[in-house]
Order: sequence, then C-alpha cells, then structure tokens
Amino acid sequence: MHDQRVTLEASLFQQYYGELLRFLTAKLGCREQAADVVQDTFLRVRGLKDLAEVAQPRAFLYKTAVNLSIDLFRRQRIRAERITQLETAEELPSLATRPDDAVEAKERVQLLHAAIAELPPKCRQVFLLHKFLELSHADIAGRLGISKNMVEKHVMKAMAHCRRRVELDGGVSRADRS
Repeated sequence: MHDQRVTLEASLFQQYYGELLRFLTAKLGCREQAADVVQDTFLRVRGLKDLAEVAQPRAFLYKTAVNLSIDLFRRQRIRAERITQLETAEELPSLATRPDDAVEAKERVQLLHAAIAELPPKCRQVFLLHKFLELSHADIAGRLGISKNMVEKHVMKAMAHCRRRVELDGGVSRADRS
C-alpha cells in the first residue's frame, strides 16, 4: 500500500511538475515563487490520507496550486500594508512621553533581532515563518516536513528565548542609563 502511494506521488510529480511550474510562473511572474508554490502543492498531496481516492489528480493539483497562489498574494498584500503603515508611523510626530523612549524602542528591536539570530537554524526558520509570514503551524509543518507538534515547540522555544533576551538585556540597558 505504501509503495503504491509513493509510486502514485512520484508519477504525479513527474507528470505535472513542469506543467504546473510553467502555469504558476506565468500567473505569478516569478519562477522562484512559482517553484515554492509547486513544492507546497506537492507537499499538500503528500498530506492527503488517501491519494488514490482523488478522482481527477490534475484538477486537484491545479486547484491546490491556485489556492496557494491566492494565499501568497494575500500574505504579500498584508506585508506591503504593514510596511506602508510603518513608514507612515515614522512620518508622524513621536508620541513618546520621554526622550529616551524612542532610543529604548530602537534598542529593543536590535535586541530582538540579535535574539532571533542566536536561535538554531530550524527554530529560527519556523519562528520567522510563523511570526513574520503568518503561516499556520500546519503550513509550516508541511513546508518543512516536520510535525505540527515540533513547529509548536520551535515557536515556544523561540518566543521564550527572545522574551528572555529582551527582558534581561533591556533591563541592563535601562539600569545603565539611570
């Protein structure tokens, strides 16, 4: 049974990978993004309980790829809106109550950046996919080939590490200024 599934997955991959890649490259205008979506599409296929029950595998692949493309567009739009909001916020007068507040906030961002850089590579990757690309634990698990439970552990570990670093180093910085 397992061998049949692997053979079916391999057959679908060989038969439709190039076709899907060309279709998505035209749709997305970027071969690298198209390749990522195609990879995610085949990861979704791997996640199916009973692949043999899919009546029209080609249609299923295309529908999955289009849905993943829509998700990608949404994430890109949200990211662009956030960047615009941040740029707009920087143009507004500072609402800081103390002159040191802006400096302190900048230091906290630098501490957070350093804390993220200290994380083990897989943990850092999971954390960034979850917090900055807003992927669900299931999407991250599928993309990286790990369990949802492992994704949750990586996110919790990263959050705890970042919180500790910002609190410890941030507290020292404030004490030094006093």
